[in-house]
Amino acid sequence: MISKGRVSEIFHSVQGEGLYLGEEQLFVRFFGCNLRCDFCDTHLNTFIEYSPQELFEEIELYNGAFGSISFTGGEPLLQAEFLADVLKLINHEGHKIYLETNGTLPGELQKLIKYISVVAMDIKLPSSTGMGIFWNFHRKFLEIASQREVFIKMIICSMTQEDDLRQAISLIKEVNKSAILILQPNSAEQDILKDKLQEYKDICRKEKLTACIIPQMHKIMGIR
Repeated sequence: MISKGRVSEIFHSVQGEGLYLGEEQLFVRFFGCNLRCDFCDTHLNTFIEYSPQELFEEIELYNGAFGSISFTGGEPLLQAEFLADVLKLINHEGHKIYLETNGTLPGELQKLIKYISVVAMDIKLPSSTGMGIFWNFHRKFLEIASQREVFIKMIICSMTQEDDLRQAISLIKEVNKSAILILQPNSAEQDILKDKLQEYKDICRKEKLTACIIPQMHKIMGIR
């Protein structure tokens, strides 16, 4: 039976977050997420169903006019089997694969890791998300992601607690102390977070963990 995937949109733009800020990418946005973070700004209402071959053919229409293909969401790993079938096809074309993920589905990542070039992984701080605790999932996920290039993103909000930051730092240092941490301000609160972000960056420096403060630049620039 041929797998089908739910994709909300496909578009060409530049990466607005993280270490690949400014790189041209083809974005494939998957429908659906397993989390409901308080700060979430991605609200997906529609999707198109694709077979792996159909999605591959849609990607090929862009003639490689991008630095990498970003599989994002939602949460793309919710459709891991479909995505694996797509990546097998793309792999033959030599495209660089960039996975944006909330970092809570390590078993699904294990199925795909050999096809992925870069993992942009979230660590969901409980005080930021308003949700549960995912430390054990994040630890296992980072272990698997560290087979490839990986960096970590954490959303910092007015409600974020320092204890959560310190626990995340401890986790990263245990698993992959060379991974770079992106402190990303919640865009809705950006103007009031400057001092907090600098304080958190200083904590990371003292813990000998490389951290960068990078806001969502695509929002600031007014691009998609």
